[in-house]
Amino acid sequence: MLHQRRAAVAAYDEAAAQYRSTVLSAFQNVADALRALQSDADALAANLSADQAAQKSLALSQEQYRLGAITYTTLLNAEQTAQQSRIALVQSQAARFSDTAALFQALGGGWWNAASGTFDAA
Repeated sequence: MLHQRRAAVAAYDEAAAQYRSTVLSAFQNVADALRALQSDADALAANLSADQAAQKSLALSQEQYRLGAITYTTLLNAEQTAQQSRIALVQSQAARFSDTAALFQALGGGWWNAASGTFDAA
């Protein structure tokens, strides 16, 4: 009887420790996802600013080329820079979407169906 009680208490303690570990891990996953989203927001803002500057520079280069002030090679360099900045912007948007999905997953997913009364197991 005493051994059964001790075994039950030990099993309870083990389950409680495992539960605490699971909860802490879940909070860590959410914190990591939120940190990644903040980093993504900063990168997105920087890439958006860089893209806007590159597009303005391209417009100026196109006008300068039209007026004969720069060579075609210089215009091509400006176009290449503008395209590279646009690619960086799209990549930062993709990273933001990916980390948003990771946040939904870290939060457990399925909670957006609460209004319908059904939950999807994630």
